Amino acid sequence: MGIPTLILVYVIAWWMTFFAVLPIGVRSQHESDEGVTAGTEPGAPSNPNLKKKVLATSLIALVLTAGYYFLATSDLINFRPPKA
Repeated sequence: MGIPTLILVYVIAWWMTFFAVLPIGVRSQHESDEGVTAGTEPGAPSNPNLKKKVLATSLIALVLTAGYYFLATSDLINFRPPKA
């Protein structure tokens, strides 16, 4: 297994995790106590906490990539077809 494969697995795991983590804990402007900022959509998030979500996503994707690497390099699960 090469480095490009691991990078690709990490990027795919990162984006999948990011889209799963993105809506967690988000409150729209009309739900928050601050009110709606003039000129913005009332359903837009008041504080999306993107820095925390990017950090959490990066760590989760790293764990998922390490798990994939362990499974792909060990003999627990074989992804290759059996030899004749």
